[in-house]
Amino acid sequence: MKKYAVIGNPIKHSLSPEMHNANFKALGLDSVYEKICVEDTKEKLEEFANYARKNLSGFNITVPFKSKIIQVLDAISDVAKLADSVNTVSVIDGELYGTTTDGFGLEQGIKEEFDIEIRANNFIFIGCGGAVQAVACHFASCGAKNLYFANRTLSKAKDLSEKINSYSNWTTECKACSLDDIDNIESFISNSSVLIQGTSLGLNDTDPSPISENLLKNINVFDTIYKETALLKAAKLKGLKSANGRSMLLYQGAKAFEIWTGIKPMTEIMKKIINFEC
Repeated sequence: MKKYAVIGNPIKHSLSPEMHNANFKALGLDSVYEKICVEDTKEKLEEFANYARKNLSGFNITVPFKSKIIQVLDAISDVAKLADSVNTVSVIDGELYGTTTDGFGLEQGIKEEFDIEIRANNFIFIGCGGAVQAVACHFASCGAKNLYFANRTLSKAKDLSEKINSYSNWTTECKACSLDDIDNIESFISNSSVLIQGTSLGLNDTDPSPISENLLKNINVFDTIYKETALLKAAKLKGLKSANGRSMLLYQGAKAFEIWTGIKPMTEIMKKIINFEC
């Protein structure tokens, strides 16, 4: 039996095991997928990596390890290196090879939820964590026109913006501001097709929205958290098109599954599972 897993902290909320195990069963594969909570220390991450080398065929990574995991891997793809983010690892002969499928997942999610293409469109991101870094680099590679970043730590948003602006293969223009810079956030939202919420706010039922509901005007709202967050509730009250992160979860997971097995996943079965669970 081949074993796979997703690691994170917290991890209880993850729907990845239900989604992948349903797919393994439907395809008749002798495989199982579990979730593992890892303490957020270098020692515990190294301990998990050693476990994975001996016991797993692949694993996914969620918060807060998408950048931290890189230090314990043997090699990563060019896009993961550029994004400084890994969400999918293949274990081959005891070595760990990382890449990211987050950008592909959100690209497909936005097409499905809003019928919007990435090329020549503008997007505003709230947060600059590992998933946002991966998605932003993917969007730039797909020809997005403008990407805007609003983050609690301004320097992190500026670093990501400057990294994409300086990459000669891309024509995407990026700008950044802090989450208290209301004027710039209003301007970014007014120029964007989709607002993408990429912070961890919303994992807990009591979490507030990362931005004021007064800023939500004439914008599609995609929250990468896959339940009804405060931000999504506010968007719905305003009559805006909105979606939680389950379509991103579906397509990033489908891509990871194909990387691990070389088999096209049965996405309709995976979708049915996560839609039911959500």
